[in-house]
Amino acid sequence: MTDLVCQNCGHIQPYTFRSSNSCAQCANDWLETHYDYASFRELVSNQQLTGQTLWRYASVLPVPAPSSPTYVGGTPLVHAHRFGGLLGLPRLYIKDERYSPTNSFKDRQAALAVAALVANNIRECVIASTGNAAVAYAAACAAAGIKLWVFMTSVVPEAKLREAALFGAEVIKVSGNYDQTKQIAADFAQNRNIIYDRGANSIPAREAMKTISYEICEQLGWQAPDWYIQAVSGGLGPLGVYHGFAELHAMGLTQRVPQTAIIQADGCSPMVQAFHAGKSVAEKVVPNTRIAILSTGDPGKIYTRLWHRIQTSGGTMEAVTDEEAFSAMRLLARTEGISVEPATAVAFAGLQKMVAQGQVNPEELIVVNCTGHTFPVDKHVLNDQWHIDVHVSDTQQSAPQEGLQAALEQLNEKATTVLLIDDNPDDAQLVQRILERRKAYRVYRANDGADGVRQAIERLPDAIVMDLMMPNMDGFQVMSTLRQHPKTRDIPIIVVSAKDITPDERHHLATHTRAVYQKGSLSPVAFVEQVVSVIEHKERDSEDQ
Repeated sequence: MTDLVCQNCGHIQPYTFRSSNSCAQCANDWLETHYDYASFRELVSNQQLTGQTLWRYASVLPVPAPSSPTYVGGTPLVHAHRFGGLLGLPRLYIKDERYSPTNSFKDRQAALAVAALVANNIRECVIASTGNAAVAYAAACAAAGIKLWVFMTSVVPEAKLREAALFGAEVIKVSGNYDQTKQIAADFAQNRNIIYDRGANSIPAREAMKTISYEICEQLGWQAPDWYIQAVSGGLGPLGVYHGFAELHAMGLTQRVPQTAIIQADGCSPMVQAFHAGKSVAEKVVPNTRIAILSTGDPGKIYTRLWHRIQTSGGTMEAVTDEEAFSAMRLLARTEGISVEPATAVAFAGLQKMVAQGQVNPEELIVVNCTGHTFPVDKHVLNDQWHIDVHVSDTQQSAPQEGLQAALEQLNEKATTVLLIDDNPDDAQLVQRILERRKAYRVYRANDGADGVRQAIERLPDAIVMDLMMPNMDGFQVMSTLRQHPKTRDIPIIVVSAKDITPDERHHLATHTRAVYQKGSLSPVAFVEQVVSVIEHKERDSEDQ
């Protein structure tokens, strides 16, 4: 990438991952990337694009291709003969993003965002999501060894929440709406000095979406469709896709920029309402749809940017009811053998509505974004502690910041984890129960040393309580392994054991642990108070840093 160009004043400035997303000249927060387009066009002309994933377009992406990229992109473009035939649309195509790693076009966003994190040696990240992005980021972060905090509303289908947790993400389930969830996530990230992925305001995330349009045009023989149709929540997808179509047209690789159709669920359609009212700014709405993945009540500036692009290149915004979406979902499955989630069915229901209203020409080439599968994840592979509940105060209507602050404080208290490593289940269960009653700690248990090491590296707990006498891998080996690993070397360890500890062993333990106790020397309650003291001391040390 060569530089960032302000869309307000035209100022050009260099791009870095940690640079401001605002123009240095006028403070406008909409900057777009520019590349060496002549070189890319030459690659296309000479048929020198290589690979089958989105990284074949690496020369026009803000992140270099990682050394071991996951297979993201290269999804098929399917000619929908039967569904299109029913609608009188012989040139209807489906961009089938279900072939992505987590069955969603959000895998593209996650691939570039996580590649940027790895390139900048960032090992922890926070996101807020209505579902698919959370799962995509969780999978990508798991593959890269990055700890992920995912904030989702409690109305998101539990299968999505569980799938994110399955990949090892810390799942925070918030009782408020999505806009409140985003605010809590941002505050949490700021308080803990963790990178917060801001979706459309993230250059890698936004640029990832344009690879959809690049693939569509290449699959059509470097031809752009007449229409591109997508169901939206926040609008990041079509915003990035439009940018890709515009780039290809500016390079002379395609003959036009397609018209864009933005489809929303009727129960949460702030964009559609503003568009039909002729407004360039959307007003907030309170979501009232069963399709929770599309429940962004405040699209913010993304709507305004989409509105301007539709004014330039043509298009529309439409809303469909939940029932219309469910009907389209069934029809698509029975005609094309394609099973999609309700959020994607909204796009197909929107196309049906556009046909009924005469908005599309039967001879036009139309592409619909198809993402997400109806198959749920196995809900039996996780224990009962796969998420944290956070409740926004009922006072949020009159004092929203107070409600959010209370929720954030509640989260900070609950986001403290303790790992117990002990082969005696009775001892471990007793300590766990008292800890959880003391301060709502999240307590994980390992039954042997090897499992304890694995969980410590995976979960990065705030403290570890462990025995010394365990089969296969004893406590001394566990401590040595944890102290040598860069991710776990600073985690405080508390030893509690029935073993007679020799002076040499006690000296060794003193250099590797925060405290050593003999089983039975303290009451369980007194011992837990000691554990709490160690954790709170660690938290104070983190705050001082």
